[in-house]
Amino acid sequence: MRKVLARPVGWRLRAAVAVGVICLFGACASAPERPAAPPSAPAPAPAPDIAAPAAPAFSSLVASRSASVVDVSTLRIGREARPEGAELEFAPENDFADRLARPLPANVRISQIRDLASGVILTSDGLILTSAHVLAAIDEAQVRLDDGRRFQARVVGTDRRTDVGLLKIDAKGLATAAIGDSSRLAPGDWVAAIGAPFGFHGSVTAGVVSAVDRYIGGAGEVPFIQTDVAINPGSSGSPLFNGRGEVVGINSMIYSGSGGYMGLSFAVPINLAMKIATQLKETGRVRRAHLGAELQEMTPALAQSFGLKESIGALVVQVDAEGPARAAGLVRGDVLTTIDGRTISHFTDLLQQISDAPPGRRVRFELWRHGAKRTYSVALSEDAGPRFTVPAGTQPDWNDGLGLSLGELSAAQRLQLGSDGGLMVREATGLARSEGIRAGDIIVAVNDTRLDRVEDFRIKLAATTPGRMVALLVLRDRRLAYVPVLNAP
Repeated sequence: MRKVLARPVGWRLRAAVAVGVICLFGACASAPERPAAPPSAPAPAPAPDIAAPAAPAFSSLVASRSASVVDVSTLRIGREARPEGAELEFAPENDFADRLARPLPANVRISQIRDLASGVILTSDGLILTSAHVLAAIDEAQVRLDDGRRFQARVVGTDRRTDVGLLKIDAKGLATAAIGDSSRLAPGDWVAAIGAPFGFHGSVTAGVVSAVDRYIGGAGEVPFIQTDVAINPGSSGSPLFNGRGEVVGINSMIYSGSGGYMGLSFAVPINLAMKIATQLKETGRVRRAHLGAELQEMTPALAQSFGLKESIGALVVQVDAEGPARAAGLVRGDVLTTIDGRTISHFTDLLQQISDAPPGRRVRFELWRHGAKRTYSVALSEDAGPRFTVPAGTQPDWNDGLGLSLGELSAAQRLQLGSDGGLMVREATGLARSEGIRAGDIIVAVNDTRLDRVEDFRIKLAATTPGRMVALLVLRDRRLAYVPVLNAP
C-alpha cells in the first residue's frame, strides 16, 4: 500500500489567523504600516461582503429531539457474528451491501455476540423504528432511553428488502419523533444524525444531502438518501433529521474500505420506512408487488446499441424463470418505455411504481424489441426470486477484438450459476477494460443475444458494424448490468 506523508498544518492555520486579525480589526502592533495614499487618489472601493450561509441551529435541534433517540443492544448466543444469509460489510471492491453495525469489543464469552445500533421512538407507548439488519437472528434486544432507563424489547417485524425493523417496549409517555416528508429533500439541504457510533450515546453529526433517489445495486430497490453525515458502526437505525428537527430518514449503510466512515452515508427515506413500518405493525410482514425482472437505466450509448433515438425507459437485464415477466413474454434486452400509458423517463420511476402497486395488479407495458414497438400485459406477483452467485473461473480459449480473453463455462458451472449460459472473462484489456470489465466477470449476452459458446460471441461481433457500440451483459458479484463497449474499426 502506498503511504502518504502527512504534513502538519497548524502553522498554516496560525498564519492565516494572524492575517485575518490584521484585515478584520485594522492596525495592530504586528501589522506593518502602509504608506498613505496621495490626497488626489480616489479611495479604494470596499470589497463586497461574501458571507457563508449560516448553518441551522443544530444545538436546539438536539436538545428538542434527542429524547426520541434510543440505543439498541442485541445479543446472539451460540452463533457467528454474521448470521447465515446476511450481507457482508460493504466495501469498494465488494460493491454495496446492507450491514453497518459491527460487534462491539466486550468482555463476554466467545459464544455471546453483542451488537449495538440505534433507533427512534414512533409512539409514546414504545414502538421503535430501527434497521432490519441489526435484528437478524438475535436472541435478545434491549433498548436504552436517553434518560438512562432500559427495557427489554420484542421484534414486531423486519423487512430486509428495505432494511426497516420495528421493535416494541412496554413503556408509556415516551417522547416521540416528529416525522417529516423525505420527498421534499434536495441536494444541499442541511441534515443531522443522532446515534451511538461505537457505543458513544447521543453523538451528533451534521452535513448536507449529497443526492436523493440513489439506487444501489445489491441493496434492493430503495431510493436511498445519500449524505456526507458521519455515520459509523453503532449508528444503524439512527434517525436523520432535517433543519426543522423532523425525521426524514433512517441511517442504514456506509460505503467503506476500512469499516469506518469515508464520506458516504445512506439513509432509507422516512416516507418509505413509515409505509413499511405500518405494514409490519399491522401484519408483521410486508406485501409488495414483484415484476420478476432486473432492470437497468438506459444511457445514450445503450440507446444507440439497441437502435433507440432517446435514452429513456428501463432496460431488462434478467428475467426470472418463474416470474410474471417471463409468463407475460418479456425477455432480456427489452426496453420498457411506458407503463399504463405513462412514459418511463428513468428506470427508477418504474421501480417506484411497481413498489407502490399491490400484488396481483395487472400493468400494461409498451416496449422496444428488435427495432419495433410491442405491448405486453403483466400481472404482478408478490414474491421475488433468489439471486444467484458467481462460480470459480474457467480457462480461456479465445481472444476478441474488444480486449477480452474469454472461456466457456462448464455444465456444472452453468448449473451453479443458474444462468442460461455465458463466457468467463479471463483477462480484460483495451476498450473493454476502459469500460470497467475485469477478469472474473461473466459475459452473459451481447445486446439481446444469449451466449453459450465463444463462437456465438464471434458471430455476433462480426455482424456488428465497426464504429458502433455493442452492449455486453456482464455478471459480477450476483449483479447483472449492460456495459456499452465500442466495436472499434
